[in-house]
Amino acid sequence: MDILRISLVQFDIVWENPVSNRLKLDLLLEPLKGETDLILLPEMFTTGFSMRAKELAESMNGESVKWMKLKAKSSGAVLAGSLIIKEHNHYYNRFLFITPGEEIIFYDKKHLFSMGEEDQYFSCGSKRVVFDYSGWRIALFICYDLRFPVWCRSIKGVDLMLFTANWPENRKIVWQTLTKARAIENQLYVAGVNRSGVDGSGIVYSGDSMLIDPKGAVRCDLSNQSDAVETISISLLELNLFREKFPVFRDADSFKIR
Repeated sequence: MDILRISLVQFDIVWENPVSNRLKLDLLLEPLKGETDLILLPEMFTTGFSMRAKELAESMNGESVKWMKLKAKSSGAVLAGSLIIKEHNHYYNRFLFITPGEEIIFYDKKHLFSMGEEDQYFSCGSKRVVFDYSGWRIALFICYDLRFPVWCRSIKGVDLMLFTANWPENRKIVWQTLTKARAIENQLYVAGVNRSGVDGSGIVYSGDSMLIDPKGAVRCDLSNQSDAVETISISLLELNLFREKFPVFRDADSFKIR
């Protein structure tokens, strides 16, 4: 697949209310049926960035994962976003990538946001997740991971990084700058979806969901919008031609994750 259509779905998450958020997304996703290949949702899209993991966690057989499978199948597109998941008596901020055929690939957030006490309520992941989908090499990341370039940089051969986030408005310049940096330094596309609105802790989010190309150009910017959906087409051929013309990785340093 040379052309990949990515839909960024940014919305004001109803605080700690999975049913309301799934219903809200039913309406937002309906026009995307047959019109996209990959739908990207915000971090903790069913609850908002809540630390009430024990009360809000679902299993991998829970209603929200079932809903994601159904929507992926009915839309004919991958559905991706993070949820609070309980597994083996641990709670994870888990990024799920669910295909129309109900295949599930997931990534557990590595860098827990200690300043928001996320590390006190969730277990961190230990593995980076990189995989092939329709000819594209894709890597999954969650929010705070964006601040750690070696975690992203040491992956070679990736074509697309997906970031799902709840990134506050008062740090929007950091979000906008680092999404561009990850795209430029790794010579790939970066798609980042952030929520909008105000959460139950009073934190304000301005959205600013973005798709950045390997030269750092902004292909999509949902800044200062509430509920918004936009679909952008990206080209693997275009990416590979740019890498061949300007092969930065040939001179790159090596990194090791400890």
